[in-house]
Amino acid sequence: MERYKMEVSGGCQCGAVRYHASEMLDNSHICHCRMCQKAVGNIFAALVAAPREAITWTRGEPARFRSSDHVDRGFCANCGTPLFYDNVEGNRVNFTIGSLDHPELFPPRANTGTEGMVPWFETLTVIENGGVTEDPDRKDWWSAIQASNHQHPDHDTAVWPPK
Repeated sequence: MERYKMEVSGGCQCGAVRYHASEMLDNSHICHCRMCQKAVGNIFAALVAAPREAITWTRGEPARFRSSDHVDRGFCANCGTPLFYDNVEGNRVNFTIGSLDHPELFPPRANTGTEGMVPWFETLTVIENGGVTEDPDRKDWWSAIQASNHQHPDHDTAVWPPK
């Protein structure tokens, strides 16, 4: 597995847990196994790894759930955001791609755990586009969400939440 010298950061939705990695691996993938589905509350987990020694927790510490004898699932105890899959005997941690500040940098290159793939997964690229969240016809609705947004921004902050 190839290593890439690149600086990445990420964290949870509320900003209580943030991480930084100085290196990444080229294993971006989608895991369809039932354990990953349950861990992220979705039909798959999109993951990419960093070498264990390249990871620094820059704010807070993740909570952990031992999903099997060999694997910890990391998440924010405050907001519940799934953050990682960690084979505790391994030398890397697989972060959820959605928890990265720039998930667009890690397009999945493989499907794994396909025994758990939902039958309709392959139809996702051909279903109707439901439109943008900020639909002009729903301006009051999305304006209220924006005005009360408590989500941490997609970059490191010195202090969070803001005072």
